[in-house]
Amino acid sequence: MGVMDPVDCYRAVSARDARFDGVFYTAVRTTGIYCRPSCPAMTPRESNVAFYPSAAAAEVAGFRACRRCRPDSTPGSPEWNARADVVARAVRLIGDGVVEREGVSGLAGRLGYSERQINRLVTSELGAGPQAIARSNRARTARVLLETTAMRVADVAFAAGYGSVRQFNDSVRESFGLTPRELRARSRRAVHEGAGRIRLELAVRPPFHSAGLLEWFAPRAIEGVEAVGERTYARVLNLPHGVGAVELEMHDDHVTADLELTDLRDLATAVHRCRRLLDLDADPVAIDEALSADPLLADLVREVPGIRLPGQVDGFEMVLRAIVGQQVSVAGARTILGRITRSRGTEVELELARRHGLTHAFATAESVAEAVPEEFAMPRGRAGAIIAVAHAMASGELDLDPGADRERAREQLLAVRGVGPWTADYVRMRALGDPDVLLDTDLVLRRVLAREGLDRARTDRWRPWRSYASLHLWRTA
Repeated sequence: MGVMDPVDCYRAVSARDARFDGVFYTAVRTTGIYCRPSCPAMTPRESNVAFYPSAAAAEVAGFRACRRCRPDSTPGSPEWNARADVVARAVRLIGDGVVEREGVSGLAGRLGYSERQINRLVTSELGAGPQAIARSNRARTARVLLETTAMRVADVAFAAGYGSVRQFNDSVRESFGLTPRELRARSRRAVHEGAGRIRLELAVRPPFHSAGLLEWFAPRAIEGVEAVGERTYARVLNLPHGVGAVELEMHDDHVTADLELTDLRDLATAVHRCRRLLDLDADPVAIDEALSADPLLADLVREVPGIRLPGQVDGFEMVLRAIVGQQVSVAGARTILGRITRSRGTEVELELARRHGLTHAFATAESVAEAVPEEFAMPRGRAGAIIAVAHAMASGELDLDPGADRERAREQLLAVRGVGPWTADYVRMRALGDPDVLLDTDLVLRRVLAREGLDRARTDRWRPWRSYASLHLWRTA
């Protein structure tokens, strides 16, 4: 939405336009609450409202979340995934839990700025600093745990990342206007009794072409790590404090996530990575409208509205998929990746994983860095590239986290012997979520572009959504 215009914001609120949920938040001065634009409550007078670019900014200003529309459960703003600047990178890293694990100093260090600069830059755009945004995210995690588990309240406090029960009680009361026990008592959600088990709904901006995601994941699923059903995708996750398993069930207007975690401190990170995997924070209406302006793509978009860019939950896993798949079939790459998983991955004992026949978490960079080329059944040069990338990621030299600098990551990958433009751009598209990558070195896309007589000037008209255009063109082939 760019710079917020109060007139446009109020118009969206008056229309209860759900497309703007998560893009901005409406605070009502007379009630002291903040809402999503589509809140079904009576529209307040224009003179009584203020608009904020983030939930954290509304909370810093003293407003609490509306109990009716639950603005804390909206999809994230699509702006932060599309942009590549430092603020967008910071937002993605905060969502991945970096501030919780490393503090604002760790966030600043990853971005190459001072704490003061990061605080100033983030606050200028979101109305709240990194710590306040992380605190808002922490309150949302606490709410999920209170409403979906039978955990003791004190255990919820520490699992959500609070330093004390008192801090937890104060934060929940400030955010939701209720004590933790009152919040739990009001919930009508099903509660999981199993340790580490959580079920929640992931919000989606319609239209949502979930079938396209499942069609993409199914032939590429690594045995023992992933499983794809008629409407479900399940996999094992490597997370900062342990491992986990997730089953994602697709619906038209939401995704049900069933999670089992060895450490509940990983809940917010796991949810954030699942959202990125399914591209749930995208704005499909804006993307479809932009691509439909080209007659070549108009029919394709009409046939498949709401197409999503398949993401990832592990940057290292994605770069290995890209390197292994450079010159072999999808089935061949899947076989090789399965062997790497069995030799270098971690066995897991999780009930949810067993339900889907899953046995391993994918290999980590540290584990693969210890391998020798002869261990992999592939050309020595490609095996060497895998080990070189593993060394670079294990040492921190190569960053493929959500907040990585996309251009720098591409340059670093191209510097690795055996990694070419296709691999680097594929990683940029899928591992880093860049919405504007046209894989014109891809053999299939080159054939489609040549068949249609398309040149660079024509494809430039698809910016900044060329990654989505690539998906539409792949489907035609």
